[in-house]
Amino acid sequence: MPKPSAAADADTDAHAATAMPDGLPIPRRYWSVAAIWLAMTMSVLDGAIANVALPTIARELHASAASSIWIVNAYQLAITVTLLPLAALGDRLGYRRVYMAGLAVFTLGSLACALSHSLEQLTAARVLQGVGAGGIMSINAALVRFTYPKRLLGRGIGMNALVISVAAAIGPTVAAAILARASWEWLFAINVPIGILTIAIASRALPVTVGSSRKFDWVSAILNALTFGFLITGAESVAREGLAAGLWKLGVGVVAGGFLVRRELGRESPLVPFDLLRIPIFGLSIATSIVSFAAQMMAFVGLPFYFQTVLGKSAVATGLLMTPWPVAVGIAAPLAGRLADRYRAGALGGIGLTVMAAGLFALSLIRPGASDLDIAWRMALCGLGFGFFQSPNNRAMVTSAPMHRSGAAGGALATARLLGQTAGAVTTAVFFHLSGTDATTTALATASVLALLAALVSLSRLKLAPRPRPEPLDREGEIPA
Repeated sequence: MPKPSAAADADTDAHAATAMPDGLPIPRRYWSVAAIWLAMTMSVLDGAIANVALPTIARELHASAASSIWIVNAYQLAITVTLLPLAALGDRLGYRRVYMAGLAVFTLGSLACALSHSLEQLTAARVLQGVGAGGIMSINAALVRFTYPKRLLGRGIGMNALVISVAAAIGPTVAAAILARASWEWLFAINVPIGILTIAIASRALPVTVGSSRKFDWVSAILNALTFGFLITGAESVAREGLAAGLWKLGVGVVAGGFLVRRELGRESPLVPFDLLRIPIFGLSIATSIVSFAAQMMAFVGLPFYFQTVLGKSAVATGLLMTPWPVAVGIAAPLAGRLADRYRAGALGGIGLTVMAAGLFALSLIRPGASDLDIAWRMALCGLGFGFFQSPNNRAMVTSAPMHRSGAAGGALATARLLGQTAGAVTTAVFFHLSGTDATTTALATASVLALLAALVSLSRLKLAPRPRPEPLDREGEIPA
C-alpha cells in the first residue's frame, strides 16, 4: 500500500478544518470543556492521591514499603509508554474515539483497583488505569484545540493548566479526607460514577474530527514502549541502587531507541513526531518544557525532605508550605493564557522562567530558623513564574503543528512533561545519594540555573514566531470561569 503523500496530509488538514470550523458553538463548547476538565482532574488526582495512601495500602495488603512503590510507578510508567502511540492512534481514528476509549479504560481500571485484594492485583489494575490516563492525556491538547476558537485558544489552555494545578494541589487533601472516613478502596471507587458521567457528556459534546487512512505502526509502538520504559526504570534504578543495578536497563532502552529512530526518522507522520521537531518553534518549545519541568520536579522532590529533616517542620506543615506553588500556578496560568492570544510565547515564557529561576535561587538560600512566611513567598514566586511560562509555551507547541497532527503535538507535550519530571526526580536522587538531604540547597541552585537557561531558549523563539494578532472578544466568545 503506497504511503500517503504530503499533499494528502495537507488535504486531510484542510478537510479537518472544514469538518470542524473554528471551535465549537456555545453551549456545546461549555459541555466539551466540562468533559475535558473532569477527565483531566481524575487522571491528575489519581497520580497524587496514591502517594498519600501508600503507607495505608501497604499495611492493609501486607506489602513492604519498597514493593508498594509499584502502585505509583505502574501508573506513571503505563502513561509514559502509551502517550505517543495513543496520540498517533488519535490522529488516525479521530480524537474523540481515543479519548472516550481512554475514559472507559480508566473507569474500568479504577473499579478494578477498588476490587483488588493483593498488591499484584492492585498493580495490574493501576497499569490498566495508566493506559486509560494515557489516552486522556495524549489527546487532551488536540481536543482543546478543536473546542476553542483560535482567538481564545490561549485562554482555554490557561484554564486547562488551572484545572490541572488545582487537581494536583488538592490531591493530598482529598486523599486524607477520604481515608479519614473510608477505606483506601474508595480512593479509586469514587472515579467510577464520575467516569460514567464524563463519558455521557463526552459522547455528545466533544468535537468530531476526521482521521487519516494511514496504518497504525505497531512495531514503532512496541519500540517506543521499550525505549521509554527501560530508560526511565533504568535511570531510577541508577539513582536508587547505583550504576550496576540500572546499567543493563539503560542499555536495552538505548538499543531500542536506536532502532526506533532509524525506523521513524524518514517517515512523513511518524509515531515519534520527528516531523514536528523539525519545526523550529515546536522543537524549542519542547526543549524548554523538558528543562522547566525538570527544574520544577527537583524542587518538588527535594523540598519536603529539607523542610522536615533540616528545618524540623512537621508533615502537615510541609504540606501547607508546598501549597503556595500550585496555587500561584493556578493564578498565573489563566492570565498568561489570555496574554498568549495577543503576545508572543517566547517573551511571556522568558519572563515567567526568569521569575521562576529567581524564586528557586531564593529557596536555595533558606536556612534553619526561616519563618513560614519567608518560605511561602518564595514558593509562590516559583509558582507564578512557572504558571506564566506554561500556558504560552503549550499554546506555541499546539498551534505550530498542522491541524491533522494535533494528536502528535499533544502527545509530545505530555511526554515532554513526564520526561522533564523524571529527569528532575532522578537528578535530585543522585544529589541525595552523594550528599544526603543537605544537598537540597545545591539541587535548588542547579534548578535555578536550568530555569534561567530555559528562559534564554524561550527568548530565542522571538525571531521565529510572529506576534498573535489581537482580535476583539464578544460576549459569545467568553468561556466558563
